[in-house]
Amino acid sequence: MDTGLRDRVAVVTGGGSGIGKATVEMLVDEGAVVVTGGRHTAAFDALPAEVVTVEVDLSTPEGCELLARTALDRTGRIDVLVNNVGIGLTREGFLQTADADWAATFAINFYSMARLSRAVLPHMIESGSGSIVNVASEQARQPDVFLVDYAAAKAALVSLSKSLSIEFGPRGIRSNVVSPGPTRTPVWDAPGGFGDWLAREHGLDREAAIAHFATHVRQLPLGKIGRPVDVAAVVVFLASDLSRQVTGSYYQVDGGVAKAA
Repeated sequence: MDTGLRDRVAVVTGGGSGIGKATVEMLVDEGAVVVTGGRHTAAFDALPAEVVTVEVDLSTPEGCELLARTALDRTGRIDVLVNNVGIGLTREGFLQTADADWAATFAINFYSMARLSRAVLPHMIESGSGSIVNVASEQARQPDVFLVDYAAAKAALVSLSKSLSIEFGPRGIRSNVVSPGPTRTPVWDAPGGFGDWLAREHGLDREAAIAHFATHVRQLPLGKIGRPVDVAAVVVFLASDLSRQVTGSYYQVDGGVAKAA
């Protein structure tokens, strides 16, 4: 099946690991020219050699501008923007979440999306087409108290994505959201990471604890934690010509955890 992505230029934020890395690799497999940026440059070594990598702090206006400018300088165009970069730190609750926590979380999870979209949209408008894919989270619609600022930032991202789809749809530009549920990114398997925490919490080995989490704690109808490639496949679909009539949409990739749309 032809996605129409060959020789298209895609900018992917946070492409060094997890969902971002899987998205970069899948776009390259489809023949796209990929530019990615982030702070953890060591992770770029595992990406395909043809990927253009940029060391940037995407929580800053300067970092977002540098990534967009580098993509344009190297390729002359931007056809796809995947706003994937994000962080989510656990909090004790709303009253314990300080202004600095809110500012840091929104800077990377929301403002990077707003700033990069603002940077690339003029070029998409000039070409008369483009696809913006925004990676949110199940937290945007079903927030947990220990991720209060992260959930709010992702909800803001969902809202802005819809606004962009309405304003720029007449210019040939689409904007959609992919919302992952529990996904086995590297944080699950890192020493002392979420997998080890679950193992201690449930008195099981890591794999058994993760399986227990999926089936008994989160009660995922599909019974398993997703993989980054599962999310990336939907991102690439929305980036491609296969979804040319899709905009303003919200795609859940969560194993069925969401109880309502």
